[in-house]
Order: sequence, then C-alpha cells, then structure tokens
Amino acid sequence: MSFRRALGPFDATMVVVGGIIGAGIFINPALVAQRLPSGRFVLAAWIAGGAIALIGALAFAELAALFPRAGGQYVYLREAYHPSVGFLFGWATLLLIQGGGLAAVSITFGEYALRLVEGDTRLVRPIAIAAIALLALVNCLGVKPGSRLLNVFVLLKVAALALLIGAGLASAGGPPSSAVAPAVPGSSGLLGFGAALVPILFSYGGWQSVNVIAEEVREPRRTVPAALLAGTAVVVVVYVAVNLVYLKALGRDGLASTLTPAADAVRQLFGAGTDRFLAAAIAVSTFGFLDLTLLAPTRISYAMAQDRLFPAWLARLHPRFGTPLAAILLLAGWGVVLVLTGTYGDLVDAVVFGDWIFFGLAVAALVIFRRRYPLGQRDSRSFRVPGYPVLPALFVAAALFVVVSVVRANPVRSAMGAGLLATGLPVYLVFARRKEKEG
Repeated sequence: MSFRRALGPFDATMVVVGGIIGAGIFINPALVAQRLPSGRFVLAAWIAGGAIALIGALAFAELAALFPRAGGQYVYLREAYHPSVGFLFGWATLLLIQGGGLAAVSITFGEYALRLVEGDTRLVRPIAIAAIALLALVNCLGVKPGSRLLNVFVLLKVAALALLIGAGLASAGGPPSSAVAPAVPGSSGLLGFGAALVPILFSYGGWQSVNVIAEEVREPRRTVPAALLAGTAVVVVVYVAVNLVYLKALGRDGLASTLTPAADAVRQLFGAGTDRFLAAAIAVSTFGFLDLTLLAPTRISYAMAQDRLFPAWLARLHPRFGTPLAAILLLAGWGVVLVLTGTYGDLVDAVVFGDWIFFGLAVAALVIFRRRYPLGQRDSRSFRVPGYPVLPALFVAAALFVVVSVVRANPVRSAMGAGLLATGLPVYLVFARRKEKEG
C-alpha cells in the first residue's frame, strides 16, 4: 500500500508556512532581546536568520527535485553519506528534534489558552497533553483531514499577524528609547549574536516539512520547490515586520522582560482588552502548528521502517485512512513525555542543537549530489540552487556557528542531546545486522 497524492500547490505552501510559523514568533523574540544589547541588533539578527532560512529553502528545493520521496531529509542523508547517518537523523528527529518541538509548542499553546480564559497556570501541561492527543487522532484519520485543518489554522495565524503588523505600524509614535538599551551581560560580540540566532532559527525552522511528505504531493518535483520558496519568503517578511512592531510597542527592555510579547505588544498599543483576541488567535495558530508536527515528521519513522531500520510496524499504513498510524502515536507519546520533563527554553536549545547538525549535513550533501548526478544529466526544468557553491557553503558555516552557540549557551542540554544522539548508534547496528541476516 502506498501514500495517496492528495495535496496540491496551495496545500504544500501552507505546509511550509505552517511548518515555520508556530510558537517561535510569539515567544522567542523575548529570548532574542535578552541576548542582544539593542533593538537594532534584534532586527539585524532576525534579518540574518531569514537569509539563512531562505538559503536553506533553496538547497532543500534542489534536494526535493532529486528525491521526491517520503522521509525528505532522511533520504538525502542516507543517499549522500551512509544509512547510519540517515538513521541517526531519524533517531534524533523522534527523540530530540520533532519530539522536543512538539512539546515546546504544546506548552506555548497551553500558556496562551490559559491567558485567554485567565486560568490556573498549573493547567499548562494537562492542556498541552490534551492538544497532542486530539491532533494525533485527527492525523490518524488521513492526510487530507490533517491538511485541511492545517490550512484553516495557517490562514488564521497569518491573519492575526497581519492585523498586529498593520495596526502596530500605523499607530502613533516611534520606537521607545529602551529599544536601544545598554548591553546586558553576555549579550555583546559575535558569541552574543550567535546565541540570539538559536531561538531565531528555531522560529524559522520548518520549511523542510513539505519535503518529508513529498510522496503525498501532486507533481512533487515542481510543486515542492515552488512551495518552499514562496512559503519561506512570506514568513521572513512577516517575522521582520512583527519584530518591528514588538520593538515599537515594548522596546528592547520590555521585550526582554516578557514571556508573551505578542499579547503585551497589543495591550501596549491598543489598550486593555484587545490582547485577549490576539491570545485566542495565537492559541489557534500554535494548535495548527502541532497539527503539522504530527502530520509530517511521522513519515520519517515510516521511511526508516520501510528500509528495515526501524520496527516493521512503523511502516504499516492504515488500510482505510492510508496513514502511518503507529508512527503518529509513537511521536505523540514521546511528545507527552517531554512535556512532563522539560521547560520551553531548554526544549528550544535541545531542538536547535540536533536540528542544525543535520541541516548542515543535508545542505553539504549538495556537493556530493552535484558530482553523482551532474546537472547535464538532470531534467532541464529541475530546480538548481543559484549561487552554488557559495550560498550552500554560507549555510553550512551558519549551521556550524549555531551548533557551537547552542553548546556555549546551554552546555547541559547540548550534552544531553549529544547523549541521546549517541544512543542511536547501537540501535542502528542492531537493525543493520538483522537486515543483513534477513538479506
């Protein structure tokens, strides 16, 4: 049984936009402001992060044109290097990258949902767990129901951000003086800028989600690259504009001292009462991001099981709904465990540590594929990264810089992430030997 090609260009673009816009833009600007000395540096960091994300999207567009298969990045790493590298990515995706992302975003959903109803903050984790359980059920019922739900939530979150941007930029007054506040400890120099890029790149991450579900997209060699570029470009513009509004409303000091910058910015700009509407929109948008997290990454575990490097039951599609039911339930269950054991900031650092190791390796794989599959042997309409090899090299350097910055900013979580990654090696050897014996 194979996946159903049920997703068109609009669906694919919504996957990109929905995969990027989640909890990050509503919380991470505060973390960025804490690590940089002024509003000008904050904006420069978000622009730099957007440029890195666009280069990554360009690289993944070429990779998608070469390998339009379920699993996306897992397939690229497996084909470029060795099955063990692909396996470690899949292992990290489950235990660290998407599991941690699922937990972090569900916590954000719980915080904003409670802010909306002025509920007891002790309910954040129970609400986060309930959201994961509900969306796991929706995605078990088919890719189209999950995609339709995602489309609705993406449009709602973009509308909420557009409202904030338009009203915020049109409001009277300029940026407050606190937007150029003196440097805070540890926020100066190149290392401070690198530490600020960690939550920024967590916010920009997710463009690769559409690559993972390529087998469920119609005409993927053309549709996936177009969706990657259009969706990522839209998000970069939105993110920079939103941070302009945050700084205008709160200044750097105010932005650095809040856990809910979007709601606080609305209250500052438009008065008490209006922030409740935005809190509702943010809760809805983070709920939609959770939907995507359970829609796309589960296809990686499916692809690994297809290669007989994960338990065979993860490769089974539901006979009626055509979904990898077991893979969805596995990721949801692990996300619940992480909700109960981690805080948002720690989860962000752990996710970025694992994610950007493999982002760098995937983009570096372009060098291997350019030699293995020369451009002259490819379809002339196949997407190719402009500015090769300079742009991919810049991305790989940025990925290395980010990983080093994460290690310096949170060495304990980084060590835990490295330990979880290392546990994948003996697991890979067990499956690889079993596969060899079975022939």
